[in-house]
Amino acid sequence: VQLEESGGGLVQAGGSLRLSCAASERTSNSHVMGWWRQAPGKEREFVASVTWSGEYTYYADSVKGRFTISADNTKNMIYLEIMNLEPGDTAVYFCALRKGLPGTRWNAWGQGTQVTVSS
Repeated sequence: VQLEESGGGLVQAGGSLRLSCAASERTSNSHVMGWWRQAPGKEREFVASVTWSGEYTYYADSVKGRFTISADNTKNMIYLEIMNLEPGDTAVYFCALRKGLPGTRWNAWGQGTQVTVSS
């Protein structure tokens, strides 16, 4: 499966963005789609995940309350709504697919979309 992110850009602190991830195909409803991010000089970190069915979501503690992940399995799309952006949200955001159980490897990655938050 191929993944392609879009929607990043330069935003002022306090603003909002919606990132999109287009998947070339939809896999099993039980598979998990996720968003990760990598800030300059830092390791890639998990942000949020959702099953293709949209039934289950999971968030990193650091983004709870400001980030919302969703899936539209009729369009093979995943979204990440980010509210009240902070300079610390500046990063490249990646979309990924995991077919296995939590803790197993992520099977596919997109190229990423840059989000830059100015103060």
